[in-house]
Amino acid sequence: MAFTEAVLTDQLAVEIARLGTVGESSDVGTLHRVSELATRAVPGCAGAAAVRWALPQASVAEPAEAEPAGDGDGPAEPARPDPLAAAASHPDLAEVIDRQLSRGRGPIFDVAFDRRSVSCDDILAETRWPAAVSDMLRRGVRCFTTSPHLNQGVLVTLTLYGVTPKALGKGQHALAALLMAQGSAAVSNTQQYDDVHRTAVQLQAAVEARAVVDQAKGILMHALGCDADAAFAEMRRISQTRHVKLTALAQRIVGGADVF
Repeated sequence: MAFTEAVLTDQLAVEIARLGTVGESSDVGTLHRVSELATRAVPGCAGAAAVRWALPQASVAEPAEAEPAGDGDGPAEPARPDPLAAAASHPDLAEVIDRQLSRGRGPIFDVAFDRRSVSCDDILAETRWPAAVSDMLRRGVRCFTTSPHLNQGVLVTLTLYGVTPKALGKGQHALAALLMAQGSAAVSNTQQYDDVHRTAVQLQAAVEARAVVDQAKGILMHALGCDADAAFAEMRRISQTRHVKLTALAQRIVGGADVF
């Protein structure tokens, strides 16, 4: 990774603002875009990585708290967030994140679990995560900061990496928070859009199915000389005895097939 001085130009500001809009991008695509923009916009940042996490239902609003174990031997291990998607600005940083995810521990897990930022000005003096530190050192990283952002049930962590000690000053946290807010909003908005679209498709299918059933009922009323309730009861009887879904049976009736 090579360090280049980054500035927040008008073009970068527009690209950051566009992160929060609903689009066709996948979670991985959005996370990669957040990582790329962080590398370009945050001074001292030589690379970045972002992870989206699945939250236990009880911890959507607040970090999970340990509950007493059923056998009385002490507190049970609280439910931990699970990683859903990850992306990085550089392949070597993607490996750093992947190795943490495969181990199930490291700074990104601590941040996702506690919802508190962690940072290290010089990882040569860092002792909390020896395996993760070793991975970072082998790839030229000397400092990092990882921060969480929760938006409508979507938790995203963003890690900024520097290649010199103290390259990531505390003054850069506000810009990182903006990037995370926009990125998590994009993921949340896309998720909500997909949910609404899925519901609309299901409702449309239900309306179309009801219309076909009503058509078939009218055909049976005419053919059998009965009322609507009797026609529907006959359709249900045929559906059950022939093990055919009511909608499929209705489509056959409307299509002129012999169902008797």
